[in-house]
Amino acid sequence: MIPRPVAAQHLARTALLRATSAYPSKALLNARRCLINAKQSSWREGQQQQRLYSGSATAAQSEKETITKLLYNIGSRKEVEQYLRHFSSVDSQKFAVIKVGGAVLTDELDTLASAITFLNRVGLYPIVLHGAGPQLNSLLEGAGVIPDYHDGIRITDEKTLEIARKVFMAENLKLVEALERMGTRARPLPGGVFTAQYLDKERYGFVGKITGVNKEVIEASIRAGALPILTSLAETPAGQILNVNADVAAGELARVLEPLKIVYLNEKNGLYNGETGKKIDVINLDEEYEDLLKQPWVKYGTKLKIKEIKELLDHLPRSSSVAIISAGHLHKELFTDSGAGTLIRRGFKLFHHNALNQLDTDRVRNIMEKEDPEVKSGQTSVSSYLHQLEESKKGFKAYGDEPYEVFAVVKNDDESGTGVPKLDKFIATKAAVLNNVTDNVWALLSKDYPSLTWVVDGNDANKGWHFDKAEGSFTKNGKTLFWKGLNDVSTIEKVVASFLDAQTNEAVNAATSGGSFASGQRRTFSTSTLSAGAKSSPFMGGRRMFSTSASAQSDVKKIGLIGARGYTGQELIRLVNSHPSLEIEYVSSRELEGKPLEGYDKKPITYVNLSADQVKEKTQSGEVDAWILALPNGVCKPFVEAVESVEEGKKMVLCDLSADYRFDDTWTYGLAEFNRAKLPGATRISNPGCYATGSQMAIHPLLKHLGGTPTIFGVSGYSGAGTKPSPNNDVNNLKDNLIPYSLTNHIHEREVSRHLGHEVNFIPHVAPFFQGITLTVNLPLNKTMTSGDVREIYEEAYEGEKLVHVTKTVPWVKDNAGKHFVRVGGFGVHSSGKRVVVVATIDNLLKGAATQAVQNLNLSLGLGEYTGIPLD
Repeated sequence: MIPRPVAAQHLARTALLRATSAYPSKALLNARRCLINAKQSSWREGQQQQRLYSGSATAAQSEKETITKLLYNIGSRKEVEQYLRHFSSVDSQKFAVIKVGGAVLTDELDTLASAITFLNRVGLYPIVLHGAGPQLNSLLEGAGVIPDYHDGIRITDEKTLEIARKVFMAENLKLVEALERMGTRARPLPGGVFTAQYLDKERYGFVGKITGVNKEVIEASIRAGALPILTSLAETPAGQILNVNADVAAGELARVLEPLKIVYLNEKNGLYNGETGKKIDVINLDEEYEDLLKQPWVKYGTKLKIKEIKELLDHLPRSSSVAIISAGHLHKELFTDSGAGTLIRRGFKLFHHNALNQLDTDRVRNIMEKEDPEVKSGQTSVSSYLHQLEESKKGFKAYGDEPYEVFAVVKNDDESGTGVPKLDKFIATKAAVLNNVTDNVWALLSKDYPSLTWVVDGNDANKGWHFDKAEGSFTKNGKTLFWKGLNDVSTIEKVVASFLDAQTNEAVNAATSGGSFASGQRRTFSTSTLSAGAKSSPFMGGRRMFSTSASAQSDVKKIGLIGARGYTGQELIRLVNSHPSLEIEYVSSRELEGKPLEGYDKKPITYVNLSADQVKEKTQSGEVDAWILALPNGVCKPFVEAVESVEEGKKMVLCDLSADYRFDDTWTYGLAEFNRAKLPGATRISNPGCYATGSQMAIHPLLKHLGGTPTIFGVSGYSGAGTKPSPNNDVNNLKDNLIPYSLTNHIHEREVSRHLGHEVNFIPHVAPFFQGITLTVNLPLNKTMTSGDVREIYEEAYEGEKLVHVTKTVPWVKDNAGKHFVRVGGFGVHSSGKRVVVVATIDNLLKGAATQAVQNLNLSLGLGEYTGIPLD
């Protein structure tokens, strides 16, 4: 935690009391109650976190001891939860490779065994490889053998190898026994893991160069529930034992296993700066490597170690890292943001730009759509935010890392007269939080902006992080104003007053627009263009007012609906009727021509029967902003050609609900959850099929884990067969019946296979209920998984998706009928661990058709993605 000086607390309190003095006494009392200075808030949050994380009375004693020890050493519930989830999401053998120096086995054996036992008790299986250099030197000296080195490599003759083998086996057994005394199962593996050839027999003797790693021995140990304890002895194919440097062996092991962490345990607890004498906390190689090697103190063994680690990490996934740490701080280094030793990772280079054309807007769009609360809730779009930046009067500065896993924006605009720059946006992926990239970006922007203000919503999961970065704060009505670098009372007074003004203006705007938003939808780091008469403030919520009042009519988009007689057409009419920014201009149906449109209250509408030529005329005259084609398959082509035959039609939005263009790459496939980046501004959208939507939701998160062809058993209500009479929608025929149809090559089978990029089998059925679909999907896996593993993959994949709900239990079709979202659940895993069954339910008329069309129109027309869509 960053300590807050007493003077700063006094300064903040004085300014806040002054700022609130102009408000009624009740508001003043509320403001005083809401006053949270940084030190008090951090303490309270810390206490709350510890209370939340304390184990229940029914927990097993061993688990309670583990958690207690975890809290004692770490103290952060958030860090524990994030890291345990992160590490347990990988294969057991890919958690960590821990290289133990020989001195650690001699001087810190119990500490080492305790640390490794702790990891195992929270469900992790580190692979331990140890050396025995000091022990070997001692025995060689006693035997009268003088150790000899060449290029840092121990020359190993027959006598040395004989003693080395005995030492390695003894030290290996010593560590195994220490672990088992603490209740941790361990398996000694002094040989059989590494194959090697002579490095240079004439020069070094029995020293090996590793040519292969036998993973099966390690995996068998872990499957048996025992930690594998390895030595660095290798063997030739003929069985000759060879000595290998333990650091080199650990590196080769890591190259094969690709673990998240490679840990080098030493007694010094890290690398130290040779000039300052201070421990180095983090080295980001992409950013620092070249400059680091130029430092005069980086030489000899230190330079060699850094180069070796760089070469190792260059061959591993970017998520891997190397930690140099002492045994006593092992779990703190693995689990906490701050760590304890030296963390070395590839990282990414950071950027800071002050112009929109310097940014990779595709990557900006990607992270905002995934992580920005305002964009995800549909309150604004990425395009409108980027336009706002471009129009910013006094400019902005954007910060982030190379892959855009963190994106921050500081605005220089002085809209409120405070004179203090404001942090307008700070968003990050989960991986960036776990890897401390957020702190690196924060440090960079803090150099440019020593003074800063920002606002965070009360339900922000990372609010504690903001308290750590701030020097003062003020909370009111579920929002917290933070600041840093403000050194006088008058400035803090202005900042707080502006914040309170903004909240007042929000309430006024919400009242005059006829509604308000839940606190979870409020914009956090944002400014807004206020309505006429409202006082501008950098702390205004800035959210779109979903109003149907006259002042908002200029933003309303006019829709032409062709094919309104069917069930989907009727659902579309209902959705547009309650949509604040869409309005029906024409509704076309041959059977209903001349009849009034029922269920639509915005204005009187009469059904017409539009021909292709009439559609062309109305497109040319600009009477509509978008056409929705809710027609049977194979019918809409003349209408599409009519729109495209005029210049105005090339920019007009066409949303086709049939299957006619789902296989046409010139049209955008409208499954926003997987194709969101392509939909803003799209003019030709093919709405996915109902079966296809649910099937892809059930399969997509496991695509890279598939070990064969998924099979989808689909059952739909008879509304999916349309309004035209047929055996598949004949209630009498369906009574006490389940009708399979199109047993192979169904159009949805081809659609799902095409858009997933993976073949599927699909078997559809129609049932005697009216509305809804259930999909039972069998998924072969390419690796062993548990139900919990699978569920976590789905939860992470659909985190923040408003129209996908992940459940632990099997979803029922009757519970999802009339709902606008997909439910995915069940996650039954076969006893082999290589097959999972996932169940998805979807309303075929809503998210399977009408709701999806509105979602796509919102994105293409620049509206909030979920505007007009009920989310409960």
